[in-house]
Amino acid sequence: MKGELKKIALVELRQRGKARNVRQETRGKIRDMVLIDERPKEIEGRIVPGHWEGDLIIGDGHKSALSVIVERQTRYVMIERLLSYDATTVRKSIEKRFKSIEPELRKSITCDQGKEMAEHKQFSKNMRMKVYFCNPHSPWEKGTCENTNFLIRDMCRDITDFRNLTQQQAHRIAKLLNERPRQTLGFRTPKEKLSQLCAKSC
Repeated sequence: MKGELKKIALVELRQRGKARNVRQETRGKIRDMVLIDERPKEIEGRIVPGHWEGDLIIGDGHKSALSVIVERQTRYVMIERLLSYDATTVRKSIEKRFKSIEPELRKSITCDQGKEMAEHKQFSKNMRMKVYFCNPHSPWEKGTCENTNFLIRDMCRDITDFRNLTQQQAHRIAKLLNERPRQTLGFRTPKEKLSQLCAKSC
């Protein structure tokens, strides 16, 4: 009898342990994500403009961040300095920048699974843009933004706490990158390529 009770107790403990593990694995995850695996092939091939990638570059002490969004086809980048990067702040910041872009060039954005994108459904509703998420620990899946982040870090090498960077300086960095000829663009600049697309959409 004691042996049977022990077996039952062990089974119940294992089941409770599994239940606890399930709760721990789902805790903090963003709900209703659409993964990058479901993204149309036309986005991957940069065939159609208007598909963006987004990320945060976190400053020292996690006290500030640079919010980066970059268009995949033209490599056009917009940067915003944030003194906090909660989900609402990040959403409103990205929405503000996208409102300066022609609606025809606002189709989708691909991001990491960071909690700053927890309001992705509200963003998608407000901007009428689809949001895709990279797989966990797979930043290379948004390689355009990763490459852009590298350039931004290089330009900010002496400023690692972005509280010491003004909004004007952040915009200046974006301007320099957007006016820099790129071999991959036939030595045109991202600004020129985006302007061409804007002219076509008018």
